[in-house]
Amino acid sequence: MSTGADIKARVGDIPNDSNLNMTQEQSFKKGFCSLRHGLAFILQLCNFSIYTQQMNLSIAITAMVNTTAASSQLNTSTERPPANSQDFWNETLQESKAPVYDWTPEIQGILLSSLSYGSFLAPIPTGYVAGVFGAKYVVGAGLLISSILTLFIPLAADAGVALLIVLRVIQGIAQVMVLTGQYSVWVKWAPPLERSQLTTIAGSGSMLGTFLVLISGGLLCQTLGWPYIFYIFGGIGCVCCLIWFPLVYDDPQNHPFISSSEKRYIVCSLAQEDCSPGWSLPIKAMVKSLPLWAIVVSYLCQYWLLSMIMAYTPTYISSVLQANLRDSGILSALPFVFGCVCIILGGLLADFLLSRKILQLVTIRKLFTAIGVLVSSGILVPLPWVRSSRITTMAFLVLSSVFCSLCDSGALINFLDIAPRYAGFLKGLLQVFSHISGGIAPTVAGFFIGQDPEFGWRNVFFLAAAIDVVGLLFYLIFGQAEVQDWAKEQTFTHL
Repeated sequence: MSTGADIKARVGDIPNDSNLNMTQEQSFKKGFCSLRHGLAFILQLCNFSIYTQQMNLSIAITAMVNTTAASSQLNTSTERPPANSQDFWNETLQESKAPVYDWTPEIQGILLSSLSYGSFLAPIPTGYVAGVFGAKYVVGAGLLISSILTLFIPLAADAGVALLIVLRVIQGIAQVMVLTGQYSVWVKWAPPLERSQLTTIAGSGSMLGTFLVLISGGLLCQTLGWPYIFYIFGGIGCVCCLIWFPLVYDDPQNHPFISSSEKRYIVCSLAQEDCSPGWSLPIKAMVKSLPLWAIVVSYLCQYWLLSMIMAYTPTYISSVLQANLRDSGILSALPFVFGCVCIILGGLLADFLLSRKILQLVTIRKLFTAIGVLVSSGILVPLPWVRSSRITTMAFLVLSSVFCSLCDSGALINFLDIAPRYAGFLKGLLQVFSHISGGIAPTVAGFFIGQDPEFGWRNVFFLAAAIDVVGLLFYLIFGQAEVQDWAKEQTFTHL
């Protein structure tokens, strides 16, 4: 484990000559050909794999249950599916010869939510361990375990519901290891001027995975049978592990393939930051830190909207727009593919503004968050009034996803600015609050829609927009981008 003294010693060993600035500038201009960007694309592939594994049961469960269970499934709509959707899945089950199960809607709900059972407690210890011992083996082990368990889901389904629930709980914990632990990588790999683009490139894999599984999931179930959606995406995860373990290192100093110029550039750019992890945590100082609370509140409010969109976009398209199951999958995927592209573009724009000294870092974080929240929320509010036009509705959903992606270069990565040495722990803490929103928001949305199907959607969008704006105001008032004093001190309150 590296210490702050070690980093300063490494910097001291680097010749301080006139060629240093030129070397740094050349390394910076390498862009996507650099090893640090290659690491970002590897993490993008890992996030892609994890999100396909998260959503594959949501797609396959319609084909896994018999027609009676499918027609009453709770997580699709409050209305009975159209006849053509039912006929589609009848043909699927007959042609694929895959087994079907008499799962009640209650069992289906437990199976779908079981992935989140371990997600409330796992992020904090996972982030802490990744911050202290490094992310390579934490993330790699999580990806490998989740991928192997995905391959065994068809066998577990045959063995019984209890075994499948246990498998999904363990898989959820493994996926948290990937989603939380990966941020510890950027503590030593991401120069401050490239932090936004590297994290957004890696994070865009989540949108890409969601897009692909929505597009291909129904087709795979129809042509090959529902078990293959687990075999294919579980196999992709195993391939990712073969790439991850030999090519990813926690510290650029130890990477065998990094060039000396890139290594020098990364070390010099991080020399002023105390990014060495420690065994102790400044718990009292964290609790009293308003900039940290600003990020926490922003996470809680933004993920309320994101969770509602993730959970109910297919339902809205199928029930309100009256799209059949196949069209619903394609239309539901469109916002995510545009969001994937714009997450990367937003990160590049944020780093461009910072590197050219056009705006200060705190201004960039708040500006991107404000635009992302206000525009995305403002577009969703009038959505119920344009439901008569499918094109207008889809345009609104796509634009909302596009602008919402700007938040990934704003408040959602601000924790890396204020306390880089505790990035893993803080990401785990923030994950807990995002899971809280993810558990409450869809439940509240379902209550509104169940009470009044016609006006329920309006109330859902109004409430989500209001919560998002409240979080934005809190962040604009108390948010900061400087490394906090409690992230620099060496005497801490032990955990």
